[in-house]
Amino acid sequence: MPDRLPQSVLLACDHNAVRSPMAEGIMKKLYGNDVYVQSVGVLNDLEIDGFAIAACAEIGVELARHRTRSFEEMEGMGEALSGFDLIVAMSPASQKQALDQTRMFHLSVEYWPIMDPTGLGETREAKLNAYRQTRDQIYDQLKGKWGQ
Repeated sequence: MPDRLPQSVLLACDHNAVRSPMAEGIMKKLYGNDVYVQSVGVLNDLEIDGFAIAACAEIGVELARHRTRSFEEMEGMGEALSGFDLIVAMSPASQKQALDQTRMFHLSVEYWPIMDPTGLGETREAKLNAYRQTRDQIYDQLKGKWGQ
């Protein structure tokens, strides 16, 4: 039985360039306006990954306009971590950051071990297949957690 969809979810990974923006886009496609969704990274040192854009475009999720941001930048823009019902961390570093920054708040932090596809595959097609696997892993995790 799927869990009840929270009102707001923050998705986090290392750079906000692959896993968390993929999850944000897929979650918005699946649940629309039923949930407020944002994504962040521990660091903001990369742009959105072209393979992530391509893999998500195959399922009708547009990521080309995504702008990466870190936890600090998000808070600096006036969006407090305490405003989220759930933080989903997809990397050990983002889980640590989320736990460190939310110790004083009553909100849940979950760790979903989503594969990092960067650096996998030698050819363009092999790389894209790795990103497809990550995309599908995120999709399956979301559907298993909240249904639909």
